[in-house]
Amino acid sequence: MINNVKVIHHPLVQHKLSLMRQAETSTAKFRQLLKEVGLLLAYEVTRDLPLKDEPINTPIGPMLAPMLASEKKMVIVSIMRAGQGLLDGILELIPSSRVGHIGLYRDPHTFVPIEYYFKLPDDMSQRDVLVVDPMLATGNTAVAAVDRLKEVSPKSIKFLCLLAAQQGLDYFQQHHPDVVIYTAAIDQELDHHGYIVPGLGDAGDRLYGTK
Repeated sequence: MINNVKVIHHPLVQHKLSLMRQAETSTAKFRQLLKEVGLLLAYEVTRDLPLKDEPINTPIGPMLAPMLASEKKMVIVSIMRAGQGLLDGILELIPSSRVGHIGLYRDPHTFVPIEYYFKLPDDMSQRDVLVVDPMLATGNTAVAAVDRLKEVSPKSIKFLCLLAAQQGLDYFQQHHPDVVIYTAAIDQELDHHGYIVPGLGDAGDRLYGTK
């Protein structure tokens, strides 16, 4: 990990990301791949979840078995709309997690994020948050989302994306150096529209077939 950025190099993650980058990948295939990658990335992000020994009975006899600590309360916060694709895979792995949503869209000319929806579970001060969005491009949307989350003072915040641009990482870390970022790859450039190059296009459009 360098400067609070962890790149997940797992071969299955890298292979599936390469398939998602391909222009000819269909909407249905893209959606399935994003769900699968979400599950795999969540596996890496949750490596530090605490365990407690609890008594159970196996078919042979009793034992103390490691179980997730019940006091560890997680909230997955999806940045709408593309974050939903990652969220679906994560919930396959951690179905007991609470879910929050932040609706943000990026002004196409200024790239400034505009909020249109914000809904979180109760007792956020007792919860650890994982923010999910497939793309970290300019970083404006991610910074705005974490700004809003810090207003409710969660116990901790992590940020998970599929693909990041170096410019977006730098901008995010200037504003939130305490938040660890997990990503599958870092591309070096943005085009004049603020899209990651070579990237994979607009994740929301490819996820829902809207362009």
